[in-house]
Amino acid sequence: MLYKKMNKQKLELLLKSVKSGKASIDEAMARLKSLPFEDLGHSRVDHHRSLRKGFPEVIWGEGKTIEQILSIMKGLKEKGQNILITRLEEKKAKTIKRVFLKSRYYPLSKVLTYHTHPVKLEGKGTILVITAGTTDIPVAEEAAVTAEIMGNRVETLYDVGVAGIHRLLSQKKRLDEARVLVVVAGMEGALPSVVGGLVDKPVIAVPTSVGYGASFGGITALLAMLNSCASGIGVVNINNGFGAGYMASLINRL
Repeated sequence: MLYKKMNKQKLELLLKSVKSGKASIDEAMARLKSLPFEDLGHSRVDHHRSLRKGFPEVIWGEGKTIEQILSIMKGLKEKGQNILITRLEEKKAKTIKRVFLKSRYYPLSKVLTYHTHPVKLEGKGTILVITAGTTDIPVAEEAAVTAEIMGNRVETLYDVGVAGIHRLLSQKKRLDEARVLVVVAGMEGALPSVVGGLVDKPVIAVPTSVGYGASFGGITALLAMLNSCASGIGVVNINNGFGAGYMASLINRL
């Protein structure tokens, strides 16, 4: 049926087709029947989310069985939704790729994507994802992949932490050109404050669990970012690259 991918535009097309007589009321009812959510027994897949939020429900891979993940993916695919899975172990990803042959797995960030349709570019500018160190890249990649599948141009700038601040300052032009910046850092979590003091754009700070004992698994970086003296910085949870990429995407659409 023509309305396989149900987003705002397709819903409008469906309603216009009913009005013009090209589609019957029964056809429309059949298509809309599972639109609010679909009960799979173990999960209730929120098919309405793409209409409310502009992006489908995202699958949290950790803790789910491979059977549960595959059934959720099949439900989303049937509705023509692009699929994003976070925190997915590589062993599960290998099984999924045998069923969803065109899926792509990112082993560093443990993210898997599957496209039922091309991503439409909706962001107004570029999202720049920055890391303090190389060890922060897995969290940064989760943010970057999330922002990309949500329809944004994404660039990355890695390993430019405050221990060698000249590395960051040499990229000032890229900082200025970005519309939203995601800054990922562990240890003392100082990099978002530095970036926030250099730009007039929103900065989303992501603390990571990288660091020695007194970093307390990222709590030190989290508290440092929450107490930043630079203006225009918002902070997400520890290692939450997905949350940062999602927020950056919402801002970039405005």
